Amino acid sequence: MKQKLILGTLMMVAPVLLLMARGMPGGPGAGLPEPAVREYKVLQPISRGNLTIFPVVAAGKIHDTSDFLTLDEGIRSGDVVVTEVGKMHTMVRRPPQNYHPSGAQVNTLVLVNNSKRPLILLAGEIVTGGKQDRVVGKDRIIAPESDPVDLSVFCVEPGRWVESSAKFDTHNYFMAQPSVRKRVVEDKDQQKVWAEVQSQKANIAQNLAAAPGIAGRSASNGGTSSTSQTVEVNGANVEVTTTGASALRELDSTTSYAKARANSAVQEQIKSIADPVEKSFESVIKQLRDQNAVGVVVAVKGRIIWADIFASRELLSKYWPKLLQSYAAEAFSATGGRGDSDLKSAQEFVDNWRTRHEVVDSEPGLYRQTEMTGDTFRAFELTSLLPKQVFDLHLSKMAE
Repeated sequence: MKQKLILGTLMMVAPVLLLMARGMPGGPGAGLPEPAVREYKVLQPISRGNLTIFPVVAAGKIHDTSDFLTLDEGIRSGDVVVTEVGKMHTMVRRPPQNYHPSGAQVNTLVLVNNSKRPLILLAGEIVTGGKQDRVVGKDRIIAPESDPVDLSVFCVEPGRWVESSAKFDTHNYFMAQPSVRKRVVEDKDQQKVWAEVQSQKANIAQNLAAAPGIAGRSASNGGTSSTSQTVEVNGANVEVTTTGASALRELDSTTSYAKARANSAVQEQIKSIADPVEKSFESVIKQLRDQNAVGVVVAVKGRIIWADIFASRELLSKYWPKLLQSYAAEAFSATGGRGDSDLKSAQEFVDNWRTRHEVVDSEPGLYRQTEMTGDTFRAFELTSLLPKQVFDLHLSKMAE
């Protein structure tokens, strides 16, 4: 049975005491090994345009995560099946308890893990198909050979309620960008998720219209060149190339966040940010074979916004391509002024765990998710509670 516990207000308590409290008698971590104190070292940044990545290495123990299955791996192999609630009867292994589907629902999908490995789901992973594209609502673990699981999701495609495909997919392994992930995990409100999707689509269109190779050029006589067109972007007329006009019309014609991200012109801009960062990151990691690279701190336009940290190098490498794409998408759609983050501020970001409130959501014997709120951050920690695999799998932290 699922359990949720509010630990209450913990004003400026040292992180070591908080970690010890989880293992106290009668607490949510009773009977479990005490979690290790977090020790991370942030390395010199890698930058491209608006995006800065600080690699993170772990000073403590690195765990064996080879037994865990990712959503991309599971869907690609066919071992993991996602469908609308109303189609659940075709997936039942044995009669589930307390599960009464009544047809397709916006914020619910059904997932079955047919593999013999536990499945990790991360908040922000996008599944496309069915009646609407959805985004996974929280980090969690699905047991091996599971019965149908009620999968809490949020729609990221307002306006469509017609089946586009009977099969759900991860659509080129997309992860929602940090600003959308933040609305999903913090607000847990469909209207706010939709509003953020629309806002980011508008930002993407605005920045695409101004991007090199897309922005139009006037002829020397002051007129519009034959290769340029005028289109409306967010209520304003802008001059763009013919290719840009086509891409902007395609963006305007879809309500799908995934399709907006997959737009060929948008992908070209995202790749121009992500590819150099990926090459530099791989070069740094190769030089650090003896160090445990397990995550990154992310800054956009000089402002630290996010960190993703995993239990092992292998787990980071599995998620890295889709995470980097999401960070690059955030950098491309960013607006506003620049900040001045540096190595010191990035290190302070991963060192600060002074919380004033914690909420623990758990499925005994399977996983525990701890939501931590500090004065300047919100963090979500996914801990495996599987036999012989009791350790933290993923930590996401966002600046407030």
